[in-house]
Amino acid sequence: MMLTNGGSACAAPPSTTTKTGKATFYDLAGTSGNCSFEVPADDLYVALGPSQYSEGASCGAYLDVTGPKGKVRVKVFDSCPECPAGHLDLSRTAFKKIGDEIDGIIPIKYKLVTNPSTPAPISVRIKEGASQYWFAARIDNHANLLSSVKVASGGGGFKTAHRTDFNYWLIDAGAGPGPYKIKITDVYGNTATLTGIRMSPGTVQRTGVRITGGSTTVTSKTTAPTPTAKATTSPAAKKPAAATPSPSVPSADPLLESASGLPDALSPSEVASGQPLVDLAAAEPGASDC
Repeated sequence: MMLTNGGSACAAPPSTTTKTGKATFYDLAGTSGNCSFEVPADDLYVALGPSQYSEGASCGAYLDVTGPKGKVRVKVFDSCPECPAGHLDLSRTAFKKIGDEIDGIIPIKYKLVTNPSTPAPISVRIKEGASQYWFAARIDNHANLLSSVKVASGGGGFKTAHRTDFNYWLIDAGAGPGPYKIKITDVYGNTATLTGIRMSPGTVQRTGVRITGGSTTVTSKTTAPTPTAKATTSPAAKKPAAATPSPSVPSADPLLESASGLPDALSPSEVASGQPLVDLAAAEPGASDC
């Protein structure tokens, strides 16, 4: 996946063409990944090199990776500064599913997954230090690559957030005191509006919404959640997803749990203006090793 800017390169959603490359593995050693996610419960994740990590635009996507021993699905979780395009640095657990650990490096084929299933509905985490004057939120379990996040406080209008390379969406001037409506859109035009999100830094607010399927707008109506113990997370220093129509997702109240650890879908005019897209097909593997 490579971030491309401008021209006809942005005229289509990310490619799902199968590519060839190589895989290694690594251990987090007590840190978190640059995408600021909690470690997946199945321990299946991947770190991508700079061109494919695309300054965080790939975070939360899923790749199917095939190696000598079989296939595994991994979540984009981290960055690998030294990895060229086509070199995937897998979790040790993921690597062992498709190759022999003793080999250390194996040939692979991989591709971006569209509309993958997620282990839970969409969640929102407000970052420590956020307030009505500085808004920062991480979105998880969105399945496909996100194109935009917009935030409204109370009865106010939506403000567009910008994404950081550590996968938080920021509004530098703040979005007000909340509670918030957060409208997220993926690169296929699927949208979800999450309501009742509170300014509760350091906690994960879970909803009952899944944003996968064919350009279907779904809304989660939420009520005030009850927080539990908080923990902090920070970006790690180690290492700097074809649509089919689906019914609306039933609404559900958000839950809070302790946490450790490209604007709306592109319209033709936005495509013409050069909105960036993450393009897996552009990521031809390099011949050199890390």
